[in-house]
Amino acid sequence: MGTEAFEVVSAVLSAEPISVDQAIAAVEGDTAGAVVSFSGVVRNHDGGKAVDRLSYSAHPTAHQVMADVVAQLVAEQNAGGGAGEDGGKPVRIWAAHRIGMLQIGDPALVCAVSAAHRGQAFAVCSELVDRIKEQVPIWKEQFFSDGTVEWVGAGG
Repeated sequence: MGTEAFEVVSAVLSAEPISVDQAIAAVEGDTAGAVVSFSGVVRNHDGGKAVDRLSYSAHPTAHQVMADVVAQLVAEQNAGGGAGEDGGKPVRIWAAHRIGMLQIGDPALVCAVSAAHRGQAFAVCSELVDRIKEQVPIWKEQFFSDGTVEWVGAGG
């Protein structure tokens, strides 16, 4: 039973636009039989109200928490042992969360994971997205079309 080598290509908060294409390009490689990506996009509604735009604000510790969340996931994956026949093939992880003002359609959270096999790529990407949304202290300020504003806490 081999153990995959996990490589964290990126785990950042970004004030600049992020894209799935950028994430996929960063994790692709000759050993990757599967690349799974996720893009969490700003939608034009929430709770039945029309949303114009929103802003993400990060706690000062959020950059470190983002790195720690990814490192913890990697540590757990490594402790669990490899997939077997393709031991040693790298699993690459790329994750970024936007901060600042975003418009409808802008990617807010982008993750990509490459692995030798799709099962692991899907599982790691899904877990990565869940943990970032649950643990990284980022608050969302939603600006509704009716002029009202609502704050949504981390994990909201």
